[in-house]
Amino acid sequence: MKLFAMKYLTVISAVLILAAYTSTQSQDKVYKKPAGFNKYWYSGEAEITSFELKQARYGEIHDGEAVLVFVTEPFSRSKQVKLDDWQTKSDDNISVMKLNFTKKFLTGIYPYSMMSSTFTPVSMDKHPDMLKVTTSSQEWCGHTFTQLNLGDNCYQLRAFSYFESEGDINTEVPRSILEDEIWTRIRLNPDGLPVGDVRILPGTFYLRLRHQQAKPQKAQASLEKLDRSEYEDAQHMKYSIQYDNRLLSIYFDMNFPHEILGWEESYMSGFGDPQRLTTTAKRINTIKSAYWGKNSNTDRELRKELGLRTD
Repeated sequence: MKLFAMKYLTVISAVLILAAYTSTQSQDKVYKKPAGFNKYWYSGEAEITSFELKQARYGEIHDGEAVLVFVTEPFSRSKQVKLDDWQTKSDDNISVMKLNFTKKFLTGIYPYSMMSSTFTPVSMDKHPDMLKVTTSSQEWCGHTFTQLNLGDNCYQLRAFSYFESEGDINTEVPRSILEDEIWTRIRLNPDGLPVGDVRILPGTFYLRLRHQQAKPQKAQASLEKLDRSEYEDAQHMKYSIQYDNRLLSIYFDMNFPHEILGWEESYMSGFGDPQRLTTTAKRINTIKSAYWGKNSNTDRELRKELGLRTD
């Protein structure tokens, strides 16, 4: 009788575990793409948004411009690059949302040009981790390049720089949420953004400008609805990540397609006598365009539409 009871309890436990697992799987499937998702993101065009940038650097605020280019594309799961022949390699194809994020600003006599590319699976219920980040920075002192690739249990980090202590690095970074993926997560499913106590790898732009080592950090993340702000005079959302001495806040439209309205980033800036400064970016305009085919002199008119420099 005792043996029967033990077997009975074992069966019940297995059923309960299976039920919990099934419930979790069902919850993952509850999220459905909003109406118009495929029409908007698979139309053969990218979404391009320009921003007026006020960048903190060297203890001052510098005028500049930023651009966010969101587009979906076929991606190789094995090689983690864009597929050339995606129709015949369906087993290796994973649809990603790519973000090309650029910043350009002047510091005194010399310019900064920074760019990051992030690759996030569109089906985040099946593929919850971002696959890849690449970031480069160019200015008159030299240029740098950083790349993170998702591995089995970590991110593989490779970094190259003209600084001795930051050059030719090949190491592993513990698997965690990446700040760089927050921008695409907002566009895909803002309700799924991590909130509360999180471990997150700071953005690669920040790591580059602050000469910080790539290590996940403890942070507090929050999502709130605003009635109005300097970024929008209507209801919209604000997502914030608070580190020990740094605060990043991203403002975005609460309705699909959840366009980014602007952001703020505050931390100690400058050398010798650092002070707390805030980088801000405010949206100028958004267009949809197959920009890769807009490469003639006459197409510069589109830059005027975005409020960007044409020289």
